[in-house]
Amino acid sequence: MTMLADNISLHLSGFDLLRNISLEVEAGKVTAIVGPNGAGKSSLLKVLTGDMVPTRGQVQLNHRPLAHWPLLDRAQMLAVLPQHSLLNFPFTANEVVALGRIPHQTGVIKDAEIVAQALDLVDASYLQKRLYTQMSGGEKQRVQLARVLAQIWQPSDHGEQFLVLDEPTSAFDLSHQKLTLDIVRQLANRGVGVVMVLHDLNLAARCADNLVVFDGGGIAAQGQPEQVLTESLIAKVFGVKAIISQHPRTNRPLVIT
Repeated sequence: MTMLADNISLHLSGFDLLRNISLEVEAGKVTAIVGPNGAGKSSLLKVLTGDMVPTRGQVQLNHRPLAHWPLLDRAQMLAVLPQHSLLNFPFTANEVVALGRIPHQTGVIKDAEIVAQALDLVDASYLQKRLYTQMSGGEKQRVQLARVLAQIWQPSDHGEQFLVLDEPTSAFDLSHQKLTLDIVRQLANRGVGVVMVLHDLNLAARCADNLVVFDGGGIAAQGQPEQVLTESLIAKVFGVKAIISQHPRTNRPLVIT
């Protein structure tokens, strides 16, 4: 089972934001999307999750057009963490994370257990009763991550599950960046398909099974990080001279600029 973008194009306000994008996100694998600002990364995520309708092409979820899934069924299979989560109500962390349980009918007691476990997983148990509006940027992002994790905490009867993350580590310190990537790996090992936008090439190289490089609304390269991250590609796409080495512990590519 997969999430599939089949020849997607997106034309908006006179601009081609996406051009002929074909991308397969496999269940149990981590797909990382990188590229310069304005390359179309976030636009692709919005199309993949149904927030925007492509001008051409189709998105399929588990071999069925995304738009054909009932919303509650889709929400049990597909959880989305946008780049910016606008929430200005004085909800506690528990209440925010509990929003992820709305598509489910597992009962108050079970939902409370999942909320507590999700907050614990992202190192945010101490925030349970803290008001969201009084949290730091990093704390808010961890609570929102717990919310989407709670949404797909249990397997779905409708098909494989997918998690879409837009720059999930942007507000995190080093320890919580590592924690997030560890969580992503755990989810993939459980069979969840993960697709996420990252700006840090080394973070992407560390966690990705499939690395997709965006440039100018199209895919410049995709494949295993070892195949994709070359000095010539980084110079062409990012305009930066880089040296590609090997991480001494993970043996993954290490980009040095």
